[in-house]
Amino acid sequence: MKRIVILTGAGMSAESGISTFRDSNGLWQNHRIEEVASPEAWALHPERVLEFYNQRRKQLFEVKPNTGHFALVRLEKKYNVQIVTQNVDDLHERAGSSHVLHLHGELKKARSTIDPKLIYELNHWELKLGDKCEKGSQLRPHIVWFGEAVPMIEKAAEITKSADIFMVVGTSMVVYPAAGLIHYVERKTPKYYVDPKAFTVHGITNLEVIREKAGKALPHLVDRLLNNS
Repeated sequence: MKRIVILTGAGMSAESGISTFRDSNGLWQNHRIEEVASPEAWALHPERVLEFYNQRRKQLFEVKPNTGHFALVRLEKKYNVQIVTQNVDDLHERAGSSHVLHLHGELKKARSTIDPKLIYELNHWELKLGDKCEKGSQLRPHIVWFGEAVPMIEKAAEITKSADIFMVVGTSMVVYPAAGLIHYVERKTPKYYVDPKAFTVHGITNLEVIREKAGKALPHLVDRLLNNS
């Protein structure tokens, strides 16, 4: 069974109603995103950071997967599908995708501030100061913040190397290290880039650019791939 590796970004979830902060001048309540999503922000203003993620989490509990998410699930009929996502939502999983790797963490999880291996599922949207792990330390969002390493990037690179088909959906391809994953794909491997603002990536061969939103483009692209398999 051929393997399709799919890198997804904020545009994938935007059609479900999830805010893309890069398209809104990178601001949240007049704060730069770095001021609510960095280790420095956490050290200086933990309540502000928690409130930022609480609002995002609350929104996530209210939205649903879109036609783009459901289209990718259909690929599993004939392909080994691995999704590598920059998104911190769980919309791929809720749509039914079986294999999802989160590069930047997961919004519905929290982790210990003294032991990063202690990770907890959240079944509610609010995380507060005073919520502690079993070792007594404050819980923080299970998110990769600006300035932090991306621990899953090596695994993502290994997955990407094995792709028989590679897709990029809903991402500007300017956020590294995720944007660099396409360079791990073999030159002869078919590649598709779906995004309204998609551009031809320099040095990448065998690439088809589709300048449409995921919800519109993916059902048709998935039909093509299923018919050609």
